[in-house]
Amino acid sequence: MAEEQAATAESAAEESGTATKTTDKARKNGVARGVSDELAENMKQGWADTERTDLAPIPQAERTAARRAALSARFPGERLVVPAGRLKTRSNDTDYPFRASVEYVYLTGNQTEDGVLVLEPTGDSGHQATLYLLPRSDRENGEFWLSGQGELWVGRRTSLTEAERLYGVAVADVRTVPEVLREATGPVRQVRGHDSGVEAALTDKVTAERDEELRVFLSEMRLVKDEFEIAELRHACAATARGFEDVVRVLDRAQATSERYIEGTFFLRARVEGNDVGYGSICAAGPHATTLHWVRNDGAVRDGELLLLDAGVETNELYTADITRTLPINGRFSDLQRKIYDAVYAAQEAGIAAVRPGAKYRDFHEAAQRVLAERLVEWGLVEGPVERVLELGLQRRWTLHGTGHMLGLDVHDCAAARRETYADGTLEPGMCLTVEPGLYFQLDDLTVPEEYRGIGVRIEDDILVTEDGNVNLSAALPRTSDDVEAWMAELRG
Repeated sequence: MAEEQAATAESAAEESGTATKTTDKARKNGVARGVSDELAENMKQGWADTERTDLAPIPQAERTAARRAALSARFPGERLVVPAGRLKTRSNDTDYPFRASVEYVYLTGNQTEDGVLVLEPTGDSGHQATLYLLPRSDRENGEFWLSGQGELWVGRRTSLTEAERLYGVAVADVRTVPEVLREATGPVRQVRGHDSGVEAALTDKVTAERDEELRVFLSEMRLVKDEFEIAELRHACAATARGFEDVVRVLDRAQATSERYIEGTFFLRARVEGNDVGYGSICAAGPHATTLHWVRNDGAVRDGELLLLDAGVETNELYTADITRTLPINGRFSDLQRKIYDAVYAAQEAGIAAVRPGAKYRDFHEAAQRVLAERLVEWGLVEGPVERVLELGLQRRWTLHGTGHMLGLDVHDCAAARRETYADGTLEPGMCLTVEPGLYFQLDDLTVPEEYRGIGVRIEDDILVTEDGNVNLSAALPRTSDDVEAWMAELRG
C-alpha cells in the first residue's frame, strides 16, 4: 500500500469536511508533507466527466422491488431501516473484505459498504424506499485523493444517479442518514448488528423485540427461492463442482505440502468464478475429518487416508453452494473406508428421497438417521434394537449433527426463521436445503474397534424442492464409492 497515505492528508480531509462515513485510518508515520495551495489547485483540474448514462437495471431489480413491496405490506405505517454494514478492521489500518448484510442485499441487490435502505411510510399504507449511498468523490475539496477512502485510494464509486438506474429506487447521500433517523417520528424498526452509527441514531426509537420481528420476517421471506435465486444456486454448485475437480487433480502435490494446498486450490476457483468462498473451507485429511468444522487446514495429507472436503463457491450475487465429498487420497477406498462410506451414502439416499413438497422438514433428517442407526447396530457398535437406539439418540455419538439446513445468501440460510416455519415446518417448492449425513469415529473413542478410529465421512448435496419432488443441484459430482474412484482416476490420468 502507498506510503503517502499520511496523517496530514487524512487531517486535511477531515478539516475540509470531506471525510467519509467510513472512518479513515491515518498513519502516524507517513512521510508526505502538507498540501500546498498549488498542489491543491492542480488536483482540482483536468479530470474527465465519467458519469455513465448507458446503465441498465440489475437483473434482479424487479424482484428486489417485489420483496420491498412484501416487506411494506407486512409493516404498514412503520419506518424500516436496513443497513448494509461497515468495514471491519482486520488489524491496524487494514480491513477485511466487505460483505453486505444479507437482508440489505436481498432487498436492494446493492453490496456497497455503509449503504442504508430506508422505507418511509406513506399515507396509503405503503412505503417510499430510499437507498442511501456515498456519492462520488468531490474533486473540489480534495476528498478523492486526500482521504484514505477517496476514489484514488479505493476505486471509483457509483454516482447516485447511476445507482438509481441500476437499482430502480430513489438514492440519496448516506451522510444525511443520521439526521434523517434522528428526526424520524412514528414507529421504527431496524435490522440490528450491522451498523453502529444507525443504531446510535435510533437508540430511543426502537426496541429489541420489535426489531427482532423485522429480522424474523426477512429471514422467512428467504425460505422459498425465486427463479433468479435458483439460477444463482445452480451456478454456485456448478462452479463448486469444478473446484472439487481442481482439488482432485492436485492431490499428489497436496501430499507434499498440507491441507492448505487444497484450501488454496479451491479458493482460486471461487475467486475466478465467483465472489469468494461461501464459508471457511473444510479441508480435513485423515483424523481431522472427524472434526465437524476443521478450518485450520494445517495438517498433513497422507496416502491411504481420506480427505473430507466441505466447500462452496459464493457467486458474485452472494449465493453460496455447500457441498461435501469424502475422497480416498490415493484414489482407492480401503475395505473399511468403503464400508463406512457406503453406509453414509445409503443414509443420504434415504434423506434425499424424503425431500418433497408437503413433507415435514424433519423427515429427511429422520430417514438418514435411521439408516445410520441400522448400520451401527449391524456392526455391533451399539446395542439394538434400532428403535431403541433412535429413541435414546444413541447413534448421535457418531453422527453428531443434523442432516441439513437451508441454503441461500447465507450458508446456513434463514437462521432467524421461527421454528414452526423451519425446523418444524413443511417443505415447499423453491426451498433449497442440504442433505449431509455423516459418521465420525474419533481417534480416542475406545468404544469402537481400533481400525475405525480416525475415520470421518460426510456426503453433502444441495437439494431443490420442486413441484413433484426434488432436484440435486450438485449432481455433477459423483457420490457412490465406485463412481468416486472412477472419477478420480479419470481426473488424475
